[in-house]
Amino acid sequence: MFLLALGRSSDAELVRRFQTGDRRAFNEIVLRYQDRIYRLCVRWLGDAAVAEETAQDIFVALFRALPSFRGEALLSTFVFRVAVNHNKNRRAYRRRRHDGQHEPVDAPATEDRPGRQFAADQPDAADAVFRTQAERLVHQALDMLDEETRQILLLRDVEDLPYEEISEILDLPRGTVKSRLHRARAQLAVVLGRQLAPEDVNG
Repeated sequence: MFLLALGRSSDAELVRRFQTGDRRAFNEIVLRYQDRIYRLCVRWLGDAAVAEETAQDIFVALFRALPSFRGEALLSTFVFRVAVNHNKNRRAYRRRRHDGQHEPVDAPATEDRPGRQFAADQPDAADAVFRTQAERLVHQALDMLDEETRQILLLRDVEDLPYEEISEILDLPRGTVKSRLHRARAQLAVVLGRQLAPEDVNG
């Protein structure tokens, strides 16, 4: 409703336009979601360059998947589901190989993939996302958690997604999401407690 009030197309309308051959609609989808997806990638992966590559890969995957998207879920749910899978895979790959050979982020557009959508002068992720020491500590603590725990915390406490949407993204019952989030917060608190020096706690 808010988008329509501003004269902007809804997500569903953008998908419909893209599926009927309007490639400009995909550019609008990218502009609508790129900041959130890039931020999620930075927080998940902790590396600005890798995060940008991963975000670009996510939108390439969306470009290829949207023609068969039937709207069973919200577009935002679909976008974050693809993002979660790519971040998990990229993190696992980096753990196995430390670095890898990835498709260049500035690869030109072709019939089955979009061109680069991110601004070349994007500020460094460490400055844009981890602006305080507390945020850096939380990121370091998240990095010590297992994938299942990290993803719940990132989606709910960092991205502030509703339980219902997280349930659809992760294909889990809502009750399971809530119970895993409760355990995840407890684990994060333990890890943060180990990281903090007495002077940090006592001010």
